Amino acid sequence: MKLGCIGDDFTGSSDLANVLAKEGMRVTQFTGVPRGPAPADIDAGVVALKSRTIPADEAVQLSLEALDWLRAQGCEQIFFKYCSTFDSTPEGNIGPVIDALLDRLGTETAIVCPAFPATGRSVYQGHLFVNDRLLSDSGMENHPLTPMTDADIRRVLARQTRRGVGHVPASTVFEGAEAIGDAVAAEAGAGRPLVVVDAIRDADLRQIGRAARDLSLVTGGSGVALGLPANHLGTDRAVPPSESWTGLSGPAALLAGSASRMTRAQIARWADGNPAREITADDVMQDRVTPDTAAAEALSCEGTMLLYSSADPETVKDAQDRYGREVVAGRLEAFFAATARKLVEGGVTRLVTAGGETSGAVVEGLDITTLRIGPEIAPGVPAVAAEGRELVLALKSGNFGDEDFFAKALATLEGRT
Repeated sequence: MKLGCIGDDFTGSSDLANVLAKEGMRVTQFTGVPRGPAPADIDAGVVALKSRTIPADEAVQLSLEALDWLRAQGCEQIFFKYCSTFDSTPEGNIGPVIDALLDRLGTETAIVCPAFPATGRSVYQGHLFVNDRLLSDSGMENHPLTPMTDADIRRVLARQTRRGVGHVPASTVFEGAEAIGDAVAAEAGAGRPLVVVDAIRDADLRQIGRAARDLSLVTGGSGVALGLPANHLGTDRAVPPSESWTGLSGPAALLAGSASRMTRAQIARWADGNPAREITADDVMQDRVTPDTAAAEALSCEGTMLLYSSADPETVKDAQDRYGREVVAGRLEAFFAATARKLVEGGVTRLVTAGGETSGAVVEGLDITTLRIGPEIAPGVPAVAAEGRELVLALKSGNFGDEDFFAKALATLEGRT
C-alpha cells in the first residue's frame, strides 16, 4: 500500500476513495481500524472513522491507531481527510488530529486545503467559499453540531492547533507545483508549518498534489487527492470502478438525517410523488416512533419510502434546547442505525443515507467492515458495496448532490444510469 488515508467520517471517506479510484488507484475503504493486514493488491487504503464530532482526545486516539496500522502496511504518505466545509468546533477536531499525526510521524509541515471545486468548495485568500458565498453565509452557520461562523480557515485552524498557521495565496498556486513547494517551505521556515493553500480549480489541486510529493502528511478535503495518485503510480491504472459495477436489484430504502439546505431540497423533491415519513426529534425522544415501527412501515409501503429527520434550523435548535444537543444527536443516530438493521433484515438490498453522522451510524449499525467503491452518483458521492454481502449503499454528505439525488442514487445502485 502506497497511500494511507484517514477520514473523519464515513461519507467523506467514500468520497475520497472515489476520487482516488477515478485517478487510477486500487482502493479499499475500511470501516474503523482493521484488525488484520490489508489486501496485498491495493494502492491506497482509506480508514473511515466516525471522529468528527467526538471529544478531541478520542478523535486523536482513533486517528493515531489508524496511522499506526497504515504505516504497518507500508504506506509512504498519509492523507488526513476532513470535510470540504472544514466542519469543526473551536477546540477541534481538525487541529488536534493534525498535531498528533505530525508528532507521531516526526515531522512538522502539512498542507491544509479543504477545497473541492467540483462540489462548489474553493479557498481564496485563506477563506473558504461554498459556491459564491462565504462558508459563514452558506447555511453551515446553522449546522446543529459544528456551526461554521468564520470563513477564514487560517483563523479557525489557529484556534485548534499549537503550531503556527501559514498561507500560500492563489497567485502563487497559479505558478505551479514548484512555486507552491517553495512557498510552503518558506512558511514552515518562518514558524508557520500548517500551511493553508488556496485552490479554486481542479488544476490547482493537481499542482498542490505534485508540490506535496515529499510531505509525510497532506490534509484537506477529498479534492486535494486528485493530485496524489500521480506521485505514487506508474503508467498503469486500475480498471475504473464503473466498468466492474453491476449493482443490485431488490427492495430499497432512503434514510436522511441531515438538516442541510440541499438535503431538505432533496427530501422535498422525493416527497412530491413518493412515500416519505418525517421522524421528528420528539418522535424519537418520546418513543412515539421506534426502529421497528419505522422499518415495518417502509417495508410494507408501495414504492421506496424515505424516512427523514431533517428539520429547519429553528426546529432543530428548539429540540436541542429542550433535550440537549448531544442527547438528541445520539438518539437520532441510534434510531437510524437500528432502523437500517431492521430494513436490511427485512430484505432491503439498496440503502441510501444522507448526512455524515447518519451515514456513519448506519454503517456501524450494520457492522460493515469493508466497502468496494463503485461508480460516481454525484460529485463526491460514489456507490459502494458492502464486501461479502448482498448490500449496496450511497453515503451522502448533507450538501452534496442535486435535488434529484435520491432517484439517481437508486438507479445507480441498481446498475442503471
